[in-house]
Amino acid sequence: MLLRLGTRGSPLALVQANMVRDALLAAHGWSPETVEIVPIRTTGDRVQDRPLAEIGGKALWTKELDRALLDGTIDLAVHSMKDVETIRPDTIAVAAMLPRADVRDRLIGAESLDALPQDARIGTSSPRRAAQLRRLRPDLAIVPLRGNVDTRRAKVAAGEADATLLAAAGLDRLGYGDIGRAIDTDHLLPAPSQGAVGIEVRAGDAATRIHVAAIGDAPTERCVWAERALLAAISGDCHSPIAALATIEPAGMRLRAEILRADGSEHVRIERTGLSGDAEEAAEQARDLLSGASPQLRRLFGH
Repeated sequence: MLLRLGTRGSPLALVQANMVRDALLAAHGWSPETVEIVPIRTTGDRVQDRPLAEIGGKALWTKELDRALLDGTIDLAVHSMKDVETIRPDTIAVAAMLPRADVRDRLIGAESLDALPQDARIGTSSPRRAAQLRRLRPDLAIVPLRGNVDTRRAKVAAGEADATLLAAAGLDRLGYGDIGRAIDTDHLLPAPSQGAVGIEVRAGDAATRIHVAAIGDAPTERCVWAERALLAAISGDCHSPIAALATIEPAGMRLRAEILRADGSEHVRIERTGLSGDAEEAAEQARDLLSGASPQLRRLFGH
């Protein structure tokens, strides 16, 4: 048996692909040659000079991998779940998610947001991070900054921005655990699904689906599905400044969520505890978020 594992070719994507490969080998006692990693270049990797929202959104990370999966070039695909569109084709299924890593953002270039000088330039192409930064520090200048982790760190070092925000999970996986300052989620709530790695298969490929399910982490999957259900109910897309985080606690699931205007001038943040984690609860929280928003903010999310 040979399983061909498709992945983007960035350093972080390859690390995550190897994490999946190692987990599969360990879970099933397979020999190393059983799982072959197949790098696939995506549009999101090729186009680095414009924000994703301007050129097609999250599908730029997935469409080439989807095509390879459906035409049989690969048997499974590895994704950072925050890069996966909320609505996926019926022909593709998320078979498992690895245990979630640190969900926080880390600030690169300063000890804290408060330590940044007046009118400092923060590099990010994330609508969510940009809106949150503008809410916390209206004086900051947001400048576009895309690329992989090393590229963005190099751009800050070269002075293209005074600081940037990067996902702690990606930094840790690349061996940069000592870089940057993590920002508590009470101050900066992460993107839905941040820190989670998912594995997709063809929906009709029962054998591969069973193999992959063996490495899934149930608490991660439960939390990420709740966050994605909330995102779907709000109708958020790559243009939408939205944050959400579900965690499992003794009394049940805790789900926090936030929506913002792009300029940070308005935000609505709510929290519920003791949840089961089903999609209807997430949809109810989405309705609560929108009900507390101004008509202008609701229109940003198509309501």
